[in-house]
Amino acid sequence: MIILDSSALAALAAGHPRLHRIVDSALHSPFQHLLVPVLCLVEVEVGNEGAAQAVLALPALEFEPLDATSAVVVATMVRDGYGGQDVAHAIATSLPTPARPMQHLILTARAELYPPGVATVDIDDPRLEP
Repeated sequence: MIILDSSALAALAAGHPRLHRIVDSALHSPFQHLLVPVLCLVEVEVGNEGAAQAVLALPALEFEPLDATSAVVVATMVRDGYGGQDVAHAIATSLPTPARPMQHLILTARAELYPPGVATVDIDDPRLEP
């Protein structure tokens, strides 16, 4: 599973070619899933009106809701200094759960926002070429 954070979503909405190739590849593959934490979607829309609609139009993306349990985890991370609500939701989404037992990669343009131990990949990393 690959998680797209706010910075990746903003780049995607702006037409980032590599990200669009990744989304296209995910659409044609039963094995690669792209997950968007909803607070990242909120953050990208706050910063750029219409960006959320561009992201929502892409069929290969799945959206991670913010349920009551996740809300408490995100709030605790924000309070403990792990970043804003969008970053905390991306981190929480990347953590293993019974449904998704492995830690997942966060695709980002701002890896410096994430604490050590959180697996991030820069959106311009050449290894992302499909």
